[in-house]
Amino acid sequence: MKITNLNPDTEIGASAWHLEIDGFRLLMDAGTHPKRDGNEGIPLYKLIKDQELDAIALSHCHHDHVGSLPVAVKHFPEAHVLMTELSYCIVERVLHISVNVMKRQREEQGIEEYPLFTHQEVDEMAPIFQGFRYNQEIEWAAFDRPKGVSPTLEFFDAGHALGSAGIMVRGQKETVFYTGDVCFSDQTLLRGARFEDVKADVLIMETTRGMVEVPEGYSRKAEMKEFADAVRTALEGNGCVLIPTFALGRTQEILATLALMMDDGKLRRQPVYIGGLGKVFTEIYDLQAHRANRNHTNLQLREALNLIVLSKKEAEKMKLRGGRLFVITAGMMTDGTTAHDLAARMIGEEDQSIFFVGYADPDSPAGKLRAAEQGETFVFSGSAGELTRRCHLREFDLTAHANRDELVDFVGRVDPKTVILTHGESDSVAWFKKTIEETYPKVQVKLIGPGESLEL
Repeated sequence: MKITNLNPDTEIGASAWHLEIDGFRLLMDAGTHPKRDGNEGIPLYKLIKDQELDAIALSHCHHDHVGSLPVAVKHFPEAHVLMTELSYCIVERVLHISVNVMKRQREEQGIEEYPLFTHQEVDEMAPIFQGFRYNQEIEWAAFDRPKGVSPTLEFFDAGHALGSAGIMVRGQKETVFYTGDVCFSDQTLLRGARFEDVKADVLIMETTRGMVEVPEGYSRKAEMKEFADAVRTALEGNGCVLIPTFALGRTQEILATLALMMDDGKLRRQPVYIGGLGKVFTEIYDLQAHRANRNHTNLQLREALNLIVLSKKEAEKMKLRGGRLFVITAGMMTDGTTAHDLAARMIGEEDQSIFFVGYADPDSPAGKLRAAEQGETFVFSGSAGELTRRCHLREFDLTAHANRDELVDFVGRVDPKTVILTHGESDSVAWFKKTIEETYPKVQVKLIGPGESLEL
């Protein structure tokens, strides 16, 4: 067995793992780096360009795991592309959105390599995408060989976002399990990961929250109550509430929370302004509710809420008074987005509220705002420049990633010979390495740098 890390960075970036097992080759994920542009942001496909690839398997449809899929397919046109059936319902939308974003970045930022692929290329390669049920064992290599010769693959529900999966690869003598991004706890809609029966020789595991210590007495239920109380209190004033979210996953979980609050009479019924991308994926969540492992299966967000798609131009003209509620795509508040522009108007106003419910890169506008103290002047972004924070700001731990203690316990349940750590900042990875080695002395913990390989 040989495992190669194709992520161009040592931290959270363009997820992509090349696995050679029993003479066959599999690419697990094909992401793009959230902080690199053009070809600098795609996996190191050049390292395997001269090899035949049997299949590409996707853990889920967030851009850092799927954003360069068309580039990978162009490199390896004979490879089968495998994913869960729920990801199959999402992936084309995600890739077409990427084309639009790259075109805009070419125009606005002069990134000549963009777009890395076109709408036509996405349409032409879509017929080779294949969706499978969770817990269905698939022979992914050498489709012309007798049954039982090639390795198999199985998707396990990861509970992170609609369609997310851990990937089990079984060879003739060895097994590999790749967690992708995983959430063990129930969210408002999606239930936690179903990894109960996972056993593997090699575990490739995410480490996103390695430096986030779970406070004593923390519970998601209590955190949700804090969030609900904060929203209600803020809206009782004359200001507005902005909740920046990621289009796929966070948006739908927050909308579900607001819908339940309104149903219970804890929040007055009012319009919820959302981004266009958030609306797209909310419709898919509603349409696929019967196929997902989720709570509130009868909750249709489009029916339960008065959702209004807010364009950038409309947001610029809108008066920020009267207790308006914004759940706007762009969790990082990237310059040029509606979330960024609303925040720039709200930051200096004492009666406005901005609530964070997920991760924000420290170097992003959202990260800079979160680090600013009340009354502090700071550089929010290139276009907005210096702003003084006077708004009400709260952070709520409503993550869609497993906490670090859950992942350490998971290592014990999987009982691997080797753990490979991925998808985390350097200090998070270091915490996991030290803790796993102390907790499970017989387990080898490996760090594989960009472009490096490990033979087992």
